[in-house]
Amino acid sequence: QVQLVESGGGSVQAGGSLRLSCAASGPIFAIRDMAWHRQTPGKERELVARITRDGDLDYADSAKGRFTITRDNAEKAVYLQMNSLEAEDTSTYYCYANLRPLNIYVYRDYWGPGTQVTVSS
Repeated sequence: QVQLVESGGGSVQAGGSLRLSCAASGPIFAIRDMAWHRQTPGKERELVARITRDGDLDYADSAKGRFTITRDNAEKAVYLQMNSLEAEDTSTYYCYANLRPLNIYVYRDYWGPGTQVTVSS
């Protein structure tokens, strides 16, 4: 069974840093885009950063200059380095991957269960 599992969330003071990790596991043939989204109660889930299989990047305006997304295709993993964290970054962060499982001939969207990031001011 394909699954995504995040790690690295936690509590930090404003100005601090955290690094989120996400690994995809299970019978996977190929992964296209990987990304991080976040969602706070009462708000829609929003894109934070996205990276394609070829390394093309896309960041939300709020993340530019502070967050860096990277991936390791061999490890089927994606990372989010978050620096200069602000209280407004407090949210649940979700890992996303558009991937094709083995023996299934279409790409599907998969999400991790989420990891909480809390930034205190």
